[in-house]
Amino acid sequence: MIPLAWMTSIKAKLGVVVLGSVVAGLAGGAFLLLQDVRMRYSLVVAVVISLIAIQVLARGMTAPLREMAAASRRMAAGDHTARVSAASTRGRDEVGQLAADFNTMAAELERVDAQRRRLVADASHELRTPITALRALLENLADGVTRPDPDALAVALAQTERLGRLVEQLLDLSRLEAGEVPLHRTPVAVADLAERAAAEARSHCASLGRRVRVVVDAEPVEVQADGERLAQVLANLLDNATRHAPDGGTVRLLARRSLHGSEQGVRLEVLDDGPGVAAADRERVFDRFARADDARARTARTTQETGGTGLGLAIVRWVVELHGGSVRIGDPPGSAVHGPGAGCRVVVDLPA
Repeated sequence: MIPLAWMTSIKAKLGVVVLGSVVAGLAGGAFLLLQDVRMRYSLVVAVVISLIAIQVLARGMTAPLREMAAASRRMAAGDHTARVSAASTRGRDEVGQLAADFNTMAAELERVDAQRRRLVADASHELRTPITALRALLENLADGVTRPDPDALAVALAQTERLGRLVEQLLDLSRLEAGEVPLHRTPVAVADLAERAAAEARSHCASLGRRVRVVVDAEPVEVQADGERLAQVLANLLDNATRHAPDGGTVRLLARRSLHGSEQGVRLEVLDDGPGVAAADRERVFDRFARADDARARTARTTQETGGTGLGLAIVRWVVELHGGSVRIGDPPGSAVHGPGAGCRVVVDLPA
């Protein structure tokens, strides 16, 4: 049992400790004087009794501080699993609250460190794939196994472009997370922006030899937004949809007026007829380098061929949230009839 754990103020605890030690010392000294013990011996014993009383009463205040000091040293050495014991966090005073906050901070640091480690591992994996392909091609060219014809050079260029896109997206995402990307809001015509994004998506599909039809159905609405960043959102969503749509499939981009909370807003929807995303994976697909474990993961080979990095939807979420909006994976039309795998529907809601 921790003494004085029931008290809610560190100042009150200090007062009780001082008062208790004084009372204990005086009581012990007075008792010895009554027993005809000499004054100097009684004074020494009274001081010893006071020190013992201080040690007993103050133990509850100093134990959490000692634990936090030890845990801090472990965390400084790289052990982010260090925590203060539950007994120390149950105190009702400022030290107990500090111990509880310390555990919260330690848990957050552990989570961030795990994300950092995963990011490094995932980025290394994503970078290794095009580097390996590019190295193999260059070795073949250097050894004379492959002739430097336009097709071989086109493959090398595609892998180099993929590396450039990955590095650019990593830098972009880091700037977004650090809040270093200011928004330059202007009136943006959503229909025009959607048509330009669709044209780029069609051109990209054609360059890859894929037959994917991109259809735009947009109302003439405007939104106060950063046009460049909103174009990036549409480009990433269409890139994700066209990569997972089957050859000969259709991707639809819709833009409508809607209610964003109690205010007018704009809803953007991108639908494809690919394998879809399972309900359990709908939040995780917006994480960096996310890969769904359902039927959509079977298109991983197509993703690698077309240069997917697993960062597009993460950037979409950051940009949309910077605009005060939200993004989610919704149920595609016809899912109630055709069941899971009837396609994917990404919904973006923005305040106008």
